[in-house]
Amino acid sequence: MSEPLQFEAPTALEYFSSLVADDASLSLIEAAAAIAQDDYPALDTQAVLAEIDAMADRLKRRIPADAVPVQRLRWLNRYFFQELGFAGNVNDYYDPRNSYLHTVLATRRGIPITLAVLYIELATQIGLTARGVSFPGHFLIKLRMHTGKQHGEVVIDPFTGHSLSREELDELIAPYKRSHGLLGDFDAPLGLFLQAAPPRDVLARMLRNLKEIHRSAEDWPRQLAVQRRLVILLPQAWEERRDRGLVLAELGQYAQAVEDISDYLEHRPDAEDHAALAARITELRDAGWPRLH
Repeated sequence: MSEPLQFEAPTALEYFSSLVADDASLSLIEAAAAIAQDDYPALDTQAVLAEIDAMADRLKRRIPADAVPVQRLRWLNRYFFQELGFAGNVNDYYDPRNSYLHTVLATRRGIPITLAVLYIELATQIGLTARGVSFPGHFLIKLRMHTGKQHGEVVIDPFTGHSLSREELDELIAPYKRSHGLLGDFDAPLGLFLQAAPPRDVLARMLRNLKEIHRSAEDWPRQLAVQRRLVILLPQAWEERRDRGLVLAELGQYAQAVEDISDYLEHRPDAEDHAALAARITELRDAGWPRLH
């Protein structure tokens, strides 16, 4: 009798890699939920998705089939922000758990981007066209409203649930424009900052939020986990490979660090940090290669 076939379950990184391999099939909600597996290896992402689907189903049953988009939006806002009580975590904004969807579902508190990812999924399931917006300094949600021959857009702050007017958006973007010299003759139109963010860009922003939290805390093992995901997600973003190399160096993994930093220098020969990193490679080789006696 032949032995039954045995299959090894994919690692968390292999699972994430399969989710983000192709833009056409990339599921934002599933890949976003999977990010938490670095800190919660036993997390069942399918259970997380089922919980979100159950939320959406409860909402769908309440909305009349003939409800127009504006009515659906009102139902969604009342359900998400008032009944379910989702809001920004103002007491502990930089807690990394704010970036984990299963924790946000449990606590009803998060940062703009995780709240937006959940909101967009519910909006999509009730027939609305919603997209994330990588607004400088604050992730937003944009919804396209179709009513008969009329078309419009609504921009929502997922941290507060507030619908933002053009004047409020202008005020929100003003500090960024001032710091980047985008005023006067160089003024950039508001619409430029309200472009829909592709799912890959949303995931990158989520991971970079975590990257900065761990870097500030000098938590190198956790930053390395995030860097590995960023390299998988953005294989042509050589700066992420450089940063992974620098974290590997902090952890004493010198050979891998040299490989990553060398890849960066090869693909960014004109980088401003080229000389400094070339010197760093020499230091790492001296530290990591055994000397002959």
